[in-house]
Amino acid sequence: AAHSNLLLTLNCHPRSVEGLLPAHRGWAERHAAKFYPPADFVFPNDRSPDRRLRIGYVSPDFRRHSVAYFIEPILSSHDKSRFEVLCYNDATRADDVTARLKSCADQWRDIVGLPDPRVDRIIREDEIDILVDLAGHTGGGRLLVFARKPAPVQVNYLGYPNTTGVKTIDYRLTDAQADPPGMSDRCVTEKLVRLPRGFLCYRPFEKAPVERDLTLTGATDFPITFGTFNNFAKVTPRMLKIWAQILNELPDATLLIKAESLCDGDIRQAVRNTFAEEGGDPLRLEAIGREPSTVKHLATYNRVDIALDTFPYHGTTTTCEALWMGVPVITLAGPTHHSRVGVSLLTRIGLDELIADSPEEYVRIAVALAKDTARRVRIASSLRTRMRQSPLMDATGFTRDLEDAYRKMWRTWCAAGK
Repeated sequence: AAHSNLLLTLNCHPRSVEGLLPAHRGWAERHAAKFYPPADFVFPNDRSPDRRLRIGYVSPDFRRHSVAYFIEPILSSHDKSRFEVLCYNDATRADDVTARLKSCADQWRDIVGLPDPRVDRIIREDEIDILVDLAGHTGGGRLLVFARKPAPVQVNYLGYPNTTGVKTIDYRLTDAQADPPGMSDRCVTEKLVRLPRGFLCYRPFEKAPVERDLTLTGATDFPITFGTFNNFAKVTPRMLKIWAQILNELPDATLLIKAESLCDGDIRQAVRNTFAEEGGDPLRLEAIGREPSTVKHLATYNRVDIALDTFPYHGTTTTCEALWMGVPVITLAGPTHHSRVGVSLLTRIGLDELIADSPEEYVRIAVALAKDTARRVRIASSLRTRMRQSPLMDATGFTRDLEDAYRKMWRTWCAAGK
């Protein structure tokens, strides 16, 4: 677990790109390889290519969590005539979201506290055809179960923005914006499967407040507030320097940073100090901590005019939340999946104009949008409609694409004959 935490942290480091694949392979060689099955192992699964398949999803996040916003629309949209869905729940606490997710599954297995060999045995007894990992190297992940390969086809998806390094995981789901062909294929141990209309499907919080109406008289008369609500580990000194450059071009603008770790006063002061060291005015930076109420958390976006994505580790849920709350998001594109998630999301809703290819362009886009009130209002007021009408929220269409990908994986395995 500590070694996985290191890998997760490396995704935040701006100079770690070249070392990410060797680091993940090193984790697998050290911890997973001892559990790999023999090369001649034969699975007992029925090899009929077109039969109803048993899909298993494994996650510690079947609860009110970022992953749930993207897995719930899938679970609720699966074609049960073609796929039987089993969820292996490793969430240590249950809530209302857990109950909803459970109602979407054909079968639900609680694996909290069970040792990996026992979980491996349960999955084999369930005769799963395709097993999907939703955690990777995040907290509570069960990669050592996947190392044992309890299912003939194994897939990494959603919860972790990089390769697992585990040789027994066959595929990784993505799209052509997050992983352009030829750019990322050599950086992962899995085979990349690019879904045709994006690799994410988002369902907003069901009680999300109404976004701020910028068309009201006086709503745009205040100085611009930029904001970022990402996990603070993603906020590097380099990003603070870039954000300082933006504020220096807009003397009245302010920056709001919201993150759980900023509940600590010493950390807030450290952020202000670093911001000052990077050329920013700490008096124009507001740092606030976690809001336990999801409604109040989302309502805080109404204080923000433009959201600034982090780099190299992009936001995912925070980007979707900002867009749903009517806040345009500016992102900086990089060479890896974790630095291109924002590219995928903005492309899906037709906002390529907010994607920067360099730090200098990132600053230019932010400053220009801040100065162009009419354009900013036009974009902000269209965001919920754009999202509703985009593939990003087409749960049925997305899930059919996903099921087609599963079927192709299955047929490939059937044809391989082992």
